[in-house]
Amino acid sequence: MGKINGCLKCLFIFFNVFFAIIGGVLIYLAVKVMDFSTQMQATGLPGVVWLWVLAIGTLAISSLAIYAACSENHIVLKVFAGLMGFGMIVMLIFGIIVVVSRNQVKEAFHSVTSDVVKSYMEEESLRALLKQSQKDAKCCGMVRAEDWGSDIPPSCECQRSNGGAADCRSKPQGATGPAQIYKKSCGELFFYLVDIGFKIFMGLCFGFALIALMGLLVSLLMIHQVRRYDSYGGQGIAMKGF
Repeated sequence: MGKINGCLKCLFIFFNVFFAIIGGVLIYLAVKVMDFSTQMQATGLPGVVWLWVLAIGTLAISSLAIYAACSENHIVLKVFAGLMGFGMIVMLIFGIIVVVSRNQVKEAFHSVTSDVVKSYMEEESLRALLKQSQKDAKCCGMVRAEDWGSDIPPSCECQRSNGGAADCRSKPQGATGPAQIYKKSCGELFFYLVDIGFKIFMGLCFGFALIALMGLLVSLLMIHQVRRYDSYGGQGIAMKGF
């Protein structure tokens, strides 16, 4: 009979095989996006370094856990438990950082001044992007329709038959352009999309922290079983003996 309960060992190995497969898939994705890493870095976006770190880390830790369970080596189990504890703390820290960053972005969005928006609106590329976004997302202006000054573009026009009266408002007084424009600003849509990204990342961070906690508890339980087995001189231990 093994040092670790058979059902617990099988369950532990199964979940770590699953995460090893995830690590392999992440490595495959990292290889696929290598061709685009130069363009990503040139545009100021992060490259694939963090994807490689996540992929290799997931695969390595899962492989270590599988080896630890199969070998029933308490030293390897301790190393795995230490990694789980460290990973849980890191994920919690990242999750808290994301929460703080989300609140800061939200506060910055709501406190943006007209002077800041005006400086951005002077960029022709941004104006063209905003016009296209207004047409597709049914919104008007970065923060408000007044961002366009006295000349409201046709892309802000709100058709009551399509958007509904609740989505429309009258154009600013003294401005030229469509009589009815979209009430919602495009900045609200942009923040909504960014907020979704923040929430997904928060879910991943706290989700991985919970998984790491479960891995830590299970590994500690397995270490307890191995020690108890050795202390009893190699006699089998039933599951109810924990």
